[in-house]
Amino acid sequence: MEAAVRNQDADKTLRRYEHLYIGGEWVSPLDGGSIESIDPATGRPWAVVPMAGVNDIDRAVAAAKDAFRGPWRRMPGHERAALLRRFADLFRDATPELAILEARDCGGVIRDLRASISAQAQYYQWFASLADKAQGRTIPIDDSMHAFTTLEPIGVVGAITPWNVPLFTTCVKIGPALAAGCTVVLKPSEHTSVTALELARLAHEAGFPPGVFNVVPGFGHNAGAHLVQHPDVSRITFTGEGGTAKKMLYGGIETLKRFSFELGGKAPHIIFADADIEQALNAATAMAWRNCGQSCALGSRVLVERPIYDRIVEMFQARARTVRVGMPLDEMTRMGPQANEAQLRKTLSYVEIGKGEGAALVTGGRRIETPELANGYFVEPTVFAGVNNQMRIAREEIFGPVASLIPFEGEEEAISIANDTPFGLTAGLWTRDVGRALRVSQRIEAGMVWVNTYNATRWSAPYGGFKASGWDREMGIDALAPFLDTRTTMVSTTGQFPNLYAS
Repeated sequence: MEAAVRNQDADKTLRRYEHLYIGGEWVSPLDGGSIESIDPATGRPWAVVPMAGVNDIDRAVAAAKDAFRGPWRRMPGHERAALLRRFADLFRDATPELAILEARDCGGVIRDLRASISAQAQYYQWFASLADKAQGRTIPIDDSMHAFTTLEPIGVVGAITPWNVPLFTTCVKIGPALAAGCTVVLKPSEHTSVTALELARLAHEAGFPPGVFNVVPGFGHNAGAHLVQHPDVSRITFTGEGGTAKKMLYGGIETLKRFSFELGGKAPHIIFADADIEQALNAATAMAWRNCGQSCALGSRVLVERPIYDRIVEMFQARARTVRVGMPLDEMTRMGPQANEAQLRKTLSYVEIGKGEGAALVTGGRRIETPELANGYFVEPTVFAGVNNQMRIAREEIFGPVASLIPFEGEEEAISIANDTPFGLTAGLWTRDVGRALRVSQRIEAGMVWVNTYNATRWSAPYGGFKASGWDREMGIDALAPFLDTRTTMVSTTGQFPNLYAS
């Protein structure tokens, strides 16, 4: 393992954000206060952000409700599209600064963030193109009755986003919601709120009507819970952990809340013996440790056909030792830290679980304590061999750079192991056999399956999970559906209605 180091702590001045963004104005929290945001690469505060309380959530929802009833809902789709395109242009221009801020906030590697955030501008452009596509249809009845449907925005949307990829998860939630004509109250994670507040600044500059987009950082147990329970919020869109989603469902029962969930995964990454081994290894190692393992789509269950299993184990071990772990702002860094101390502890605990279950720790598994990185939340790229699919490291989402290499014999066993999980978000497979690629890909229980590639996403392709990995889709035309209601209108062509009580 190589180290790439740059002094990320040279600037000791805290970046300060004092206001929430509610109703088109920057306002002080009523009952939430503020907290320090910790740079995971240094373990020290780098920013101060405001925290919303229950009263602040009430203010934000009221502003969003007023905006929905006001100009936004009835604004022609092409006018909403123009505002979203203006926002997308501003977002694109802000990419260099946003990438640095997100690197400081969550520990993402600058070179990856720069590419990802630049692409997100195109996502916003794509969602803008959908703003006038919410079209109904006519339904044949008979000569006396004409029926047609119209699609209406559902109302106020509460978007609750995680700490691992804050800007991207925000993009795929607020983009389609705003395009559909809904208004949004965004509650980012308390760990990573800085870029959400920067988005509010861009939205304000773009000229969105007051209350259309509101940003209220806060803790889940009060601000988040109150947003979920609020009677004037029509839908919650959430990315996070399944246990939290279950609590949300209970919290939303009283108001019959609707939910969209992206709840993580434990993706199988299948390598058949006939695959292009070098390309498969490139993808498998990249997607075992990308973003320090903090990705819902992480291909951490690496299923390898037995004839090449020992070879792949050796190659994984060699690759792990060459990963350049270091400060996120260093252009040479390939893997940064865990996003917070709690996640570091969780990952290290799973390393102990894996060893206790009898898996072979091939390499890694320790916190990095070199002088340059010792204060941050860095952990070595980790490889376990001899893993079976009943081990916890193969079944539970670790959210750390831990790859579990599982052997299999033939297609049927590969499919069986791949599907033996409560999750079903993504999957990948490598083979030169086109027939096998089609057979296997169509039997894997996952919302997105990659063949001879991995983590290839586009704004126009639906993304979401099967089983416990979530509800609804967050990209493509399908992304509009959760934010629209269907109205059916029946029109009599005769205007005649019989007197049912005539003698």
